[in-house]
Amino acid sequence: MVVNRDKTPTAQETFAQMAQAAGLRGRVLLTIGMLILVRLGIFLPIPDIDRRAFAASVQNNPVISFLDIFAGGGLSALGIFALGILPYINASIILQLLTAALPSLENLQKNEGEAGRRKISQITRYVALGWAIIQSIGLAWWVVNSGAAQINGEQILAQPATSGGAFSFITASGVPVSFPSLIPFIASTALALTAGSMLVMWIGELITERGIGNGASLLIVVSIVSGLPRSLGQTLELAQTGDRSLVGGIVILLVVFLVMIVGIVFVQEGTRRIPIISARRQVGRKTYLERSSYLPLRLNPSGVMPIIFASAVLFLPVYIAEFTRNPVLSQVATYLSPSGPTPWLYVAFYLLLIIFFSYFWTSLVINPVDLSQNLKKMGASIPGIRPGKATSDYIERVLNRLVFLGAIFLGLVAIVPTAVESATRVTTFQGFGATSLLIVVGVAIDTAKQIQTYVISQRYEGMVNQ
Repeated sequence: MVVNRDKTPTAQETFAQMAQAAGLRGRVLLTIGMLILVRLGIFLPIPDIDRRAFAASVQNNPVISFLDIFAGGGLSALGIFALGILPYINASIILQLLTAALPSLENLQKNEGEAGRRKISQITRYVALGWAIIQSIGLAWWVVNSGAAQINGEQILAQPATSGGAFSFITASGVPVSFPSLIPFIASTALALTAGSMLVMWIGELITERGIGNGASLLIVVSIVSGLPRSLGQTLELAQTGDRSLVGGIVILLVVFLVMIVGIVFVQEGTRRIPIISARRQVGRKTYLERSSYLPLRLNPSGVMPIIFASAVLFLPVYIAEFTRNPVLSQVATYLSPSGPTPWLYVAFYLLLIIFFSYFWTSLVINPVDLSQNLKKMGASIPGIRPGKATSDYIERVLNRLVFLGAIFLGLVAIVPTAVESATRVTTFQGFGATSLLIVVGVAIDTAKQIQTYVISQRYEGMVNQ
């Protein structure tokens, strides 16, 4: 095959390299095999659990439903890989926040090079282990309270204790069950869930190191996409009812999703290029002339994190209200619901949260002062802007405008699909909304770029060998 080394690999060349080049083919097969293994692990049952009773208890729970998207249905199915990559994601977010707050971690990340990054990765694994243990125990306790636990073949039912607040437990035949007799069940369930989560974390790192793409991101994408066949099947059944308004609603919803995907691609790929000029340098007898380049700032530098944080904050009153049975919190949760009496309040609060977390997360991942110092160390500057504080102020002004535009776009992506679903009465894609779209499209773009990088490297290796 004749190729031009200056051109981006075509689809034909990419697929040919994936089929012919042993290195790339091995990476692709390893990635596919590990992803299939994780999907199979979700359906491996944990002993002594009535899955139907548990699925019924979490069906209308918004918190579990939101987390179930990232677990690919693992939480409701309650298999060995039920927690999936969630503890590792939570640990990564915690370490990201701690790195900005603790100078020791910041020093590891910025000044210790590869050794520092490995150290942070190791700390992230330990935090993920601790978080997995906490989540596993909480999920095991949830199973007991939902009436899905079984001891010696008998179902355990939870009922409010006479003293109020706590719970007492009885078997299906009415025999009281003491809390110590529940400890073996909680311990074994938590151990199985923790071990499964750690295995999924290892698989994610294996894909990152020896496969294609970012392992953790691909695991999330597979979990999200796994729910699409069920949603498409329900949509087809809905279309076969013969209701023309529903058929028109389905078409409108699909068009909105396609428009959103195109918009996400443009925004994810959009950058603001700040021109920079490298100073003239003299090395020995050679003089290097000024070189023009640019500093790329992404239009949406915070990615999908603002929507995740905003959704978590909106779900928090719901979760606390269910846990405490507080009537005031229940009323607050009702007003902050998209289906509540004041949907405009939900929309306004959601938008404000997305804008706030967009600025918050961007301030953690991009530091204008560090960028200004790095430019100064490289002997580069922005035309018309003095080095130092003036440069950092200029970068901060540009970044603030970009973050605001990106936050508005995220708000539209988060709200428009939900609004269209409510207007068209087509709720079969419920759950596959803004967060899912952003993650799937973003990871698809990054994975495609990495595959193209491997194809280009294979192209150059072939030229060298010739």
